[in-house]
Amino acid sequence: MASEGLVQDNSFKIWIMSEVPSVIFAAEEFAQLVDGFSIGSNDLTQLILGSDRDSGILNSMGYFDERNIAVKRAISMLIKAAHKYGKTVSICGQGPSLYPEFAEFLVQEGIDSMSVNPDTVAYTRRLVAHVEQKMLLSKMRGL
Repeated sequence: MASEGLVQDNSFKIWIMSEVPSVIFAAEEFAQLVDGFSIGSNDLTQLILGSDRDSGILNSMGYFDERNIAVKRAISMLIKAAHKYGKTVSICGQGPSLYPEFAEFLVQEGIDSMSVNPDTVAYTRRLVAHVEQKMLLSKMRGL
């Protein structure tokens, strides 16, 4: 990249897509090299679960679901590793738009930003505000 004039600085940030499990497993190493992570939740889910996201049969049987505990653990690991080094984590994909409880999980884990479908923006904003309020109240109460 440097030989092409692309040098990481305040005006040029380097982010890594976190769509494969290897990025999750090496998140601390990557966090020392990049400015942020973008979780591609559809691809990450597919690769963690070994399930084709385009298979209507598997989807209808529940085999492709971002709410799966393995996917959630991977996302949690990534957020913790990134934040340890002061790096930002965002997520793109259908999960936060389709499943409010998944969006709530992301907020509780400390995700920095989420992209959602246009028709769920207002609802998701209210949801995020509500979850953050609950978290602040719990912290103030020492829970």
